[in-house]
Amino acid sequence: MNPTTQAFLAAVLGAVVAGAAVLAWHISDRQQRRIPVIADPVVPPEVATVLSVLRSSAVVVDDGDVVVKASAPTYALGLVRGTTLLSDELAELVHLVRRDGQIRETELVLARGSDGPPRHVVARVAPLGTRLVLALLEDRTRERRVEAVRRDFVANVSHELKTPVGAIRVLADAVIDASDDPAAVKRFADRMLIESDRLTELVQQIIELSRLQGDEPVEAPDAVELDAVIANAVDVVGVDAQQRHISVVTGGARGLRVLGNEEQVMTAVTNLVANAVSYSEPGSSVSVTTKASDDAVSISVVDQGIGIPAGELDRIFERFYRVDPARHRSTGGTGLGLSIVKHVAATHGGEVKVWSVEGQGSTFTLTLPQHQAHQPHHEEVGP
Repeated sequence: MNPTTQAFLAAVLGAVVAGAAVLAWHISDRQQRRIPVIADPVVPPEVATVLSVLRSSAVVVDDGDVVVKASAPTYALGLVRGTTLLSDELAELVHLVRRDGQIRETELVLARGSDGPPRHVVARVAPLGTRLVLALLEDRTRERRVEAVRRDFVANVSHELKTPVGAIRVLADAVIDASDDPAAVKRFADRMLIESDRLTELVQQIIELSRLQGDEPVEAPDAVELDAVIANAVDVVGVDAQQRHISVVTGGARGLRVLGNEEQVMTAVTNLVANAVSYSEPGSSVSVTTKASDDAVSISVVDQGIGIPAGELDRIFERFYRVDPARHRSTGGTGLGLSIVKHVAATHGGEVKVWSVEGQGSTFTLTLPQHQAHQPHHEEVGP
């Protein structure tokens, strides 16, 4: 091999070695610069199974604040949209738990805008592995509302009981001071009887309302004869109606029966009739009519009283609410009658509605399930 050929081959071999070296350097550099791919966190199947059977709603958030799993109620509550937490307070709690691994619990108050009162949601947040955070959520809105109603009920009862109890104490002192005046003693004693009767009625209605306020369905309902119920209601209000020259007229379909508890139905109808008499002007009339339609029976009580302002129609079934407090003070009303009617309707699967025009009167209609089909005849009976 001549020197020229040897030189050429040496040059080619040097170029190949140099190219291989450069290629190896580039490959090594690329491997060193390559960023390792980390798999997105996934909720373990066994954890997802447990979450699916819990009563609490659940939200699972990864280390990038992305929601990787959320139950349907969390969307309905407005806590999650897509893969984003909407509650800043809950997101902050998630950050704190991720930072130190400590389990935390808080109560969130979620506004509903103009749709209703805010929701109360209890959130318990805990770490789930190294990269996930779990939030368990329970809607406590109903419990908070029941607690508020119970507090208001106790406060109202205390206030209402103070009036007759205080009056009896004052009258007792007056009787002692007037011991040498028989006429005054009799006057004060008569007033004491009125206040004690009012106190008795109030206590009885509080007991009745406490028994009904759960709105639980009536156990073992029976057939209740409406004719007897209405006759009893008219008899109960008879003395008061006669003293005020108010006529109570019954009419409509006869022989109807409803399915329910006779004592409760009688209480509800009596309260409606007594309420109508209390709010009617002397010399006017109150009518009680019954009507059957489909599987229901309606009892309507119509008065010609003072009526109810439109702005107060939504409140008249509240406990102790009174359209005319002065009228109740003079008649000894407790402000619980319509609330009891509402609860009786609920326990029987029925409803109570009101129509009223201020200055013209009111119509209360109690609708209850019918016991069975009848062929009623129509008859109107005077007071």
